[in-house]
Amino acid sequence: MRTGRPKQALILTDEERDRLQSLAHRARSQSLMARRARVVLACAEGLDNKTVARKMRVSLGMVGKWRARFLQARLEGLYDEPRPGAPRKVSDAEVERVVIQTLESTPRGETHWSTRGMAKATGLSRMTISSIWRAFGLQPHRTDTFKLSPDPLLIEKVRDIVGLYII
Repeated sequence: MRTGRPKQALILTDEERDRLQSLAHRARSQSLMARRARVVLACAEGLDNKTVARKMRVSLGMVGKWRARFLQARLEGLYDEPRPGAPRKVSDAEVERVVIQTLESTPRGETHWSTRGMAKATGLSRMTISSIWRAFGLQPHRTDTFKLSPDPLLIEKVRDIVGLYII
């Protein structure tokens, strides 16, 4: 039977124990954090990883990971690390510029911005414009007010149509 290397004991301060117990009883929004806190509390009771994993119904690797992270960084180690991935290519200033331009202006001869028009005006991609609008709930094609057509021949067309009904 393999015994493995002995685990480093987890000794908690009163403040850490109180904070972990508070985290362990979080609502649904913090369920992952609550599970991590419960794992660390169980480890602090002197239980080995295998027993904690069985008791908490989690993997042995998870117990080892959170025990080690807590020993290394204490409470801060329980929070998620930054995820890997490509850095943002659109700055906050560019996002702000798109939102302001969408809300406060219209393109010449048009009633509202389209993703293609805004992309051309700002130099960003259509997908980027679409993502920004979705994130801010912007729908420039929808409005609560009446929009007057930019057609330069509108008056003549209205006269022709109204003239048909008046006769």
